[in-house]
Amino acid sequence: MSGDEFPTPEEKAEEKSDGGAEGKGNGHWNGPGSGGGAEILAQRFETHRARLRAVAYRMLGSPAEADDAVQEAWLRLSRSDTGEVVNLGGWLTTVVGRICLDMLRSRRTRREEPLDEPGVRMPEPVLAPVSGADPEQQALLADSVGLALLVVLETLSPAERLAFVLHDLFAVPFDEVATVVGRSPAATRQLASRARRRVQGGAPAPDADPDRQREVVDAFLAAARDGDFDGLVAVLDPDVVARSGAGVTTGAAAVASGAITFGRLAAVGRHALVNGAVGVVGLVEGRLVSVLSFTVVHGRIAAIDIVREPERLAGLDVTVLEG
Repeated sequence: MSGDEFPTPEEKAEEKSDGGAEGKGNGHWNGPGSGGGAEILAQRFETHRARLRAVAYRMLGSPAEADDAVQEAWLRLSRSDTGEVVNLGGWLTTVVGRICLDMLRSRRTRREEPLDEPGVRMPEPVLAPVSGADPEQQALLADSVGLALLVVLETLSPAERLAFVLHDLFAVPFDEVATVVGRSPAATRQLASRARRRVQGGAPAPDADPDRQREVVDAFLAAARDGDFDGLVAVLDPDVVARSGAGVTTGAAAVASGAITFGRLAAVGRHALVNGAVGVVGLVEGRLVSVLSFTVVHGRIAAIDIVREPERLAGLDVTVLEG
């Protein structure tokens, strides 16, 4: 991944001056402790909802679980004595971080991710028509949250994921992230550094031009539909990786061989935006059976992320693709 995909924390901090630590920051707010009342508190919370949901989605990889985390943050806010809080956005960001960290740890405790599973735990994608995402989806997908990035984040430990998301993506200083993960700032820096290396190795920065993305994806689909092995190899990066819950395949020849069996779906697949990038959804009698996300780098496919698990697809609304 190039350094251009993720602005530096300092750049993020300038853009998002309302972020930061719990109980710190610039600008007072009219919480219940200063006479603002519950209605004003709720209004102020709503101004932060989109950003909080974006934080939670990056942490949890599920829009529904992200909504649950944001709702829990609201409940904690409404029950708290927040009269001394001077930066509501920062306070809520760290609260959501703690909630998501607990949810990730609970997920592992329940053994939802068996150690012997051959693949990776796939996130739940955000779908949109190729004409573009609606405003709510755009807010969720802001700041380059491609499916490939989420897939890599799923491989991190909960603490690594939190350190990377809060610091690298949302510019929360390390000393404040440290209070959430319960470690020293130095140890928290190491968590983020390990996560950053994994992200840079597994989620390359995609080509930004959607028309170019679609051209490459169409070439892949045509070759798969025709059983054209050489055509598939030509459109794949030599080090391409294909990931799903069933396993991980690397290398152009191996991925091309697997894609030959994809010919039937290629014939009936439908274009969609998958987390903001051109992808393909498989529909059988109106039922969603698969989602493919392609990472196109320098005109070739560098990664294919495939979501086929019924539990991941069940909550996705395919009617949004009618736009």
